[in-house]
Amino acid sequence: MNKAELVEAIVAESGATKNTVAEVLKAFEDVVVGNVSKGEKIVLSGFLSFERVERKARTARNPQTGEAIQVKASRAPKVSIGSTFKKAVKGTM
Repeated sequence: MNKAELVEAIVAESGATKNTVAEVLKAFEDVVVGNVSKGEKIVLSGFLSFERVERKARTARNPQTGEAIQVKASRAPKVSIGSTFKKAVKGTM
């Protein structure tokens, strides 16, 4: 399902207008990206959580040559699935 299909599904489920759903979805994306970029964690209990993780600098190996490579410290987004979502997908709800 792509973004346009998601908007259509939400319209069908909620009865809201297509423009309203698209605006809310865009605002949700902006809020999540903006806050996680600042280092804040966003939790939708039972559904998803979004956070920024810090990766330490480390030494890795080039798999073709076996040469040691220095990997710089970095930041990355992390998304975790909530327990209610997991149970629904597994069919145990």
